Amino acid sequence: MAKVAYGLGGLLVLIGLVWMGQGSGYFPYPAESFMIDQTPWIYWGGLALIAGVAIIFLTKSRSRR
Repeated sequence: MAKVAYGLGGLLVLIGLVWMGQGSGYFPYPAESFMIDQTPWIYWGGLALIAGVAIIFLTKSRSRR
């Protein structure tokens, strides 16, 4: 079960970084994406990133018990 949680957390971190990159315009791929230079996607990406890090941290702390 821990592997699934780590995978989900890592996926959320990756998705959050991509969303933040597209929302800020630093990652404009694909060129026709509706997310490019749209500030709300920076916030949504940050939220996904924080959720992913929290899942990884909680899984790590619970597996040490």
